[in-house]
Amino acid sequence: MDAARGVLALMGSGETSPTMVTLHRELAAHLRHEPSAVILETPYGFQVNRDAISAGAREYFRRSVGLTTVVAPDTDAGSDGVRDQLRRADWVFSGPGSPSYALGRWHTQRVGEILHERVRRAHGVTVMASAAACTVGFAALPVYEVYKAGHPPVWLDGLDLTGALGLRVAVIPHYDNAEGGTHDTRFCYLGEPRLAALERELPDDSAVLGIDEHTALLIDLDTSLARVWGRGVVTVRRRGVSVPVGAGTVLTLDQLRDLVGGKRRAPDTIPAPRTAADAPGAAPTADSPPTLQEAVAMAEARFDRAHAARDAEKMVAAVLDLEAVIAAWGADMEEDQGGEWARTVLRGMIRQCVPHAQRGMDEPQATLERLVPPLLDLRGQLRSRSAYDAADHLRDALAAGGVHVHDSPRGSEWRHTPTGNDRKDSPAPSPE
Repeated sequence: MDAARGVLALMGSGETSPTMVTLHRELAAHLRHEPSAVILETPYGFQVNRDAISAGAREYFRRSVGLTTVVAPDTDAGSDGVRDQLRRADWVFSGPGSPSYALGRWHTQRVGEILHERVRRAHGVTVMASAAACTVGFAALPVYEVYKAGHPPVWLDGLDLTGALGLRVAVIPHYDNAEGGTHDTRFCYLGEPRLAALERELPDDSAVLGIDEHTALLIDLDTSLARVWGRGVVTVRRRGVSVPVGAGTVLTLDQLRDLVGGKRRAPDTIPAPRTAADAPGAAPTADSPPTLQEAVAMAEARFDRAHAARDAEKMVAAVLDLEAVIAAWGADMEEDQGGEWARTVLRGMIRQCVPHAQRGMDEPQATLERLVPPLLDLRGQLRSRSAYDAADHLRDALAAGGVHVHDSPRGSEWRHTPTGNDRKDSPAPSPE
């Protein structure tokens, strides 16, 4: 991808998590030297912690991707400057928050026109993820209102960036979400009944374009190729009939348009490109990072195995590894991706370590208090019989085990110095 190459990247989730680092690096690899890179904060611009979210995102892209970014603020003041900044930017990113809030603000600030122009002119990389991805179709889902406030499901008018590509779709990220456990939170928390009802309101020539979590649809605007990247699939759904398109699949835009329009029932693919430069992204390798939920489950399983085997070193290693995983996911802009659950698991693992550690701290002294006095009594008897060599040998043997004996006119006293620890227990007197 050269400096002028245009890409529209739609991400289902995980946009600032370890799972998407490889993709972000791929998208940024062929931008010009010191590209202009802009984070559009609008979807979460109403949140009181928006500055912290933006700072975390900037640090993620700096540290993980090597991309220096600036934030385009959610403000009416200076909106002309923001639009010009977005129009010229080599790379634009927008992520989680509220789709309805973003659409309202982008309409007021006329930002939608600039994003539409970027796609139409095939200018630079435009990354729309999670809530922002919801806005790019001709119809958009008001997730906050439906799922969190209980409003009746309705479609909003979207930005229709995909309309510039001949794709009449409603984009739904988090398509395979399973956070609900016993209740259906698929389809960006809609569930099947509400999606089916909304789907009946779509025109016949349109479809739902579902993007799984930690998955992306990458559309090369110059070559007119679309590629699925990530851990899940992209689904084209029409009237309840779904066509899944798996990771690594490459389609022409014509083939994707036919799927959307119902002219195809299967994603006839073309050969995958031989090099990363030939496509707007590459499928993740087998060693791609696990999701946070997967990493937590693996760490907990390792801890449980070590606990069953009474292997303290491996128990501690599992705790430290989980802490590192939580830190790595700390920049993730999504607030509902399991961070608190991961910390709860970590705290539970630490609590399980406490009784073992306490027993380990208490046991040496408790055991020695039962064992050493009889040995000192034996040593006293040896000395009374003038068996000084044997008495000294016993004293040296005790010292080798960390028990140090001191003889005085009052008798023999001992103290225990734990190996590798500077803490010294109080002297314990014992009669000779």
